[in-house]
Amino acid sequence: MPATKTTTDYKIIDFAGIAGQVLKWRKEGRSLVFSNGCFDLLHAGHVRYLQTAATFADIFILGLNSDSSVRKLKGSQRPIMSQDDRALLLSALEVIDCVVVFDEETPARLIETVLPDVLVKGGDYLAEDIVGYDVVTKNGGRVEIVPFVEGKSTSGIVNLIME
Repeated sequence: MPATKTTTDYKIIDFAGIAGQVLKWRKEGRSLVFSNGCFDLLHAGHVRYLQTAATFADIFILGLNSDSSVRKLKGSQRPIMSQDDRALLLSALEVIDCVVVFDEETPARLIETVLPDVLVKGGDYLAEDIVGYDVVTKNGGRVEIVPFVEGKSTSGIVNLIME
């Protein structure tokens, strides 16, 4: 018997629809974690990071930089994969409940809409320097910083391919 095909398209919610979905989850008493990024080439470092971020709350909302946003941040050669492809790959991960593509350089407006209980960022930031810190902490939430996985980066993969 062939495997049943399933889709995770329902996990990809546009900016206009996220407020209603957040309200539904809040009414259910669910806690929300939010993170964001470009996720241009999904790799093991990303997966470890996303798995860790998901442990901080019941529902994991991921803000995904749009193609134009990635170009502004990373340069004209990026993104390597389109926002639709990146959203599809990320939505297929079990730990992610929702992917929202945003067009701005920062997720500030999306964070203000979601008002997560936990805001997660990868790297070596100071919590106070993370976009959304003020909004989240004033709303009673907290910020968590997850260290990068050493030796796992999109830039490293791109450089390796170009050699």
